[in-house]
Amino acid sequence: MFMEERQREIARCIEEQGKITVAQIVARYAVSDESARRDLRMLEQQGLCRRTHGGALAPVQVSSHPAENRDFAAMPVYETYDRIAAYAAAQVRENDTVYLCGGSFGHILLRHLPKDIPFTVVVNQVDVAKELRGWENAAVYIAGGQMRKSGSVTDAMAAAFVSQMHFDLCFLTGAGLTAGFGLSNVTAETAEFQRTVLKNSRRSLLLMPGSKVGREAFMRVCTAQEFDAVITDWECAPEHITALRESGAEVITVERQTADA
Repeated sequence: MFMEERQREIARCIEEQGKITVAQIVARYAVSDESARRDLRMLEQQGLCRRTHGGALAPVQVSSHPAENRDFAAMPVYETYDRIAAYAAAQVRENDTVYLCGGSFGHILLRHLPKDIPFTVVVNQVDVAKELRGWENAAVYIAGGQMRKSGSVTDAMAAAFVSQMHFDLCFLTGAGLTAGFGLSNVTAETAEFQRTVLKNSRRSLLLMPGSKVGREAFMRVCTAQEFDAVITDWECAPEHITALRESGAEVITVERQTADA
């Protein structure tokens, strides 16, 4: 089989299945790891996939629409997200004032935030705020404004609210991150809200699963090097990590938890 034929089949598999691994390509076509990775690099250059550490995913269409209503109680918690959240939450210190992002990471962080030290937390997601209501050690502030169907609040009123605050530590995330385009998100108001939080934070951590590194969303927020650290996971493609570090960003890669940990 010619390389072009193999790549067409790989592209078709990614389109139908949503993903493929290097190991699957090696086994199916009897090629080396390097050949499989070269195929994926070439397909990514054509916009036909988005590479990860161990394979590739189907490309994600650029969206300018925020997420709709989500059932966070039934949300699957991926190991990569959980390990990133655990590392991030461990950075909270006694009496810190913390901005806590919404969405998936906001809910997963609740599993790991300390309950044995006092701190103040500012949120812009009503479901996260509801979960924090019973925490005796946390003073909770909620950004005000128009609530989206997803439960988040990121409009001009919310940005004005957080502009009056100073944070010891902020946790932010987004829809995509590249060395060239930086952090990007779905809407202009979310990007502006995040820029306001970042500007008013003494320490800032960007929580980005490897599946979102190398992706560019609709609206640019800021450069990666504006954060004290980008926290990603073991599935992030090494070349994306290298590119971020060469741009001047500090990148921390969390490891998979071992069975005896």
